[in-house]
Amino acid sequence: MSFLFDKDTWQEIYSSIRKNKIRTGITIVGVMWGIFLLVVLLGAAKGVENNFNKLFGNFATNSVFIWAQQTSKPFKGFQEGKRLSLKMSDLQSIRNEIEGLEFVVPRLQTQALAVNKFKSGTFGIFGDYPTLDKIQKKDMVYGRFINENDIKEKKKICVIEEEIYKQLFDKDVNPIGAYIKINNINYKVVGMYKQGQVGSGGPQGNIHIPFTTYQQVYNMGDKVGWMIITGKPEFDITQIEADVKLLLKNLHKVHPDDIRAFGSFNLGKEIAKVTGFLTGMQFLTWFVGIATLIAGVFAIGNILLITVKERTKEIGIRRALGAKPWEIKRQIILESVFLTSIAGALGIISGGLVLMLIDLTIGQGPDAALTNPTVDIPVIIIAAITLVVLGTLIGLIPAHTAVSIRPIEALREE
Repeated sequence: MSFLFDKDTWQEIYSSIRKNKIRTGITIVGVMWGIFLLVVLLGAAKGVENNFNKLFGNFATNSVFIWAQQTSKPFKGFQEGKRLSLKMSDLQSIRNEIEGLEFVVPRLQTQALAVNKFKSGTFGIFGDYPTLDKIQKKDMVYGRFINENDIKEKKKICVIEEEIYKQLFDKDVNPIGAYIKINNINYKVVGMYKQGQVGSGGPQGNIHIPFTTYQQVYNMGDKVGWMIITGKPEFDITQIEADVKLLLKNLHKVHPDDIRAFGSFNLGKEIAKVTGFLTGMQFLTWFVGIATLIAGVFAIGNILLITVKERTKEIGIRRALGAKPWEIKRQIILESVFLTSIAGALGIISGGLVLMLIDLTIGQGPDAALTNPTVDIPVIIIAAITLVVLGTLIGLIPAHTAVSIRPIEALREE
């Protein structure tokens, strides 16, 4: 390895590059463009993935939302257009009859005016059970979420979202223990959590109260607004969705082929689509980046072949003076690796700068198109190693060409 620190070796590489500045510069740009594309595209793909995780990361992905609508077919004496509503007894039947369930959570929802002293706003009011926090994990800033004691005693307490805190409270005020009025009823604030995305009641945020309190205050009786069903990881949520709907049709005397009676949103299926898209995007990114890299590295091989042709007489003199074939090969391979390494470093640095610019321009705020578009260090290391390996392999071609010329023929070269 001592040749790496040999001054003459590097002087020769510098001399070769200086003789062909424009050609070498264009070739380096070709390789740099390949690694630049790879870094930027991978970073953008990571930004899309991070944005997706920000939207859905706090939610159990193997979930489906189900609600009641109107029938579209007459059945067993009931006319088309019968309005349906879910009941608590339906949830118990689902728990007993359907296999593979992890959670079945009922929810109630409305819009209402909330007031704190001189500040007010209309927000989404949700009646919830503590189990919701297991499906859609709340990132608590202050206090706690609803607990079983709140449900049992029908307490008039609430948990608010960060956006509501900003609208109803002064900055840096701890809201825990304060009271807000919802439809002229006082509720004690026991918790505040960071703004969420999935299951949000809109841009103005959510207020959660105990499910039993909601039933009592809004006189809901046994009714359920909608439900979230989460399947165990080994079970297919699409099959669970179909089984639940069929059971509900039997319970509510709805035609088995009625597709409008019960609405649903299969979060698991939608997330699978997005995950598949992200995987395909990453594969395409690697394919395009590596293909561009290989094209650039081949360009380096071509320029070295031309260099070898131009230096035929010089190589012949060195061979005649006793230079071993391996020494000639080593020199040319080192030049190839040096050029690819320089191009790779420039591509990685420029790609990183572009990702920083993207993050500063479109990666900030709640509506950011990309979130923290970065490339993992191991990926950069793999790309760098790939460049060095490709540079070494492509350098073997002109190196072999250089030593395959007989010294006497090289000395005759004009």
